[in-house]
Amino acid sequence: MTYREIDYDVTDGIATVTLNRPDRLNAYTITMARELIDAFDRVDADDGVRVVLVTGAGRGFCAGADLGRGADTFNAGKKDHDVRELLGEIGGVPRDSGGAVSLRIAASRKPVIAAVNGPAVGVGVTMTLPMDIRIAAQSARFGFVFTRRGIVPEAASTWFLPRIVGISQAMEWVATGRVFDAEEAKAGGLVSRVVPDADLLTEARGLAAEIADNTSAVSVAVARQLLWGMLGSPTPWEAHRHDSRALYELGAAADAAEGVTAFLEKRKPDFPLRVSEDVPSTVPRWPLRPEEY
Repeated sequence: MTYREIDYDVTDGIATVTLNRPDRLNAYTITMARELIDAFDRVDADDGVRVVLVTGAGRGFCAGADLGRGADTFNAGKKDHDVRELLGEIGGVPRDSGGAVSLRIAASRKPVIAAVNGPAVGVGVTMTLPMDIRIAAQSARFGFVFTRRGIVPEAASTWFLPRIVGISQAMEWVATGRVFDAEEAKAGGLVSRVVPDADLLTEARGLAAEIADNTSAVSVAVARQLLWGMLGSPTPWEAHRHDSRALYELGAAADAAEGVTAFLEKRKPDFPLRVSEDVPSTVPRWPLRPEEY
């Protein structure tokens, strides 16, 4: 796919996905949705990619849905045929495009870092929730503004947001629909750190490089699936069962031998396993589709 509304670059094991409509503060469109899904397909197919970094071009991350269709912006019944064909249906109604993107990011086998460089509003913030780490520039602003537009949160954020920040904080931000700054986002647990604007990408790339340079790709992929997948488990015994199986299989594999040997020899490890081939089939897939429950 030739991208029109995102940029995609791979350097030193880091895939940087840049939302690229700076003249519209990177407002979200169905074209952007299609391209983001394709980019994450590329990420998972490329063993040379260890980490994904998502950011925005210009002075914003993503200002939310492009409101160019006016009053019918959120009217799924008025969307054209190619949109319906891309999304399909769930429960007899057209799928929310933000949810299609969010669930594709959730299924990524590579860790995902959001570097939020300005306004992240509506789908601009909900698309970051299935990303693993969110870092904000001091100028970043966030808003779950859906109730101020007469709709509800999308992109599966009614599942993700309370699990990330807690139900009380989630309800405050969603019920008011107000825009808030990066420090409030950090205090509420939405982002892990706030850095000066000029340092944002350096900080995010440094974190990505720490993962890419020092860890087993298969270990990170399995850990990511287990950590997210166990959020819905009613008992830690389920985690214990899956952890035990993963330890049994990976403990006998080449990456474990290399990790220990490299540590004892005081050298950088060279892990041989590849995500495309070596993730144990016994690791539960996440997120499960409704028909798989």
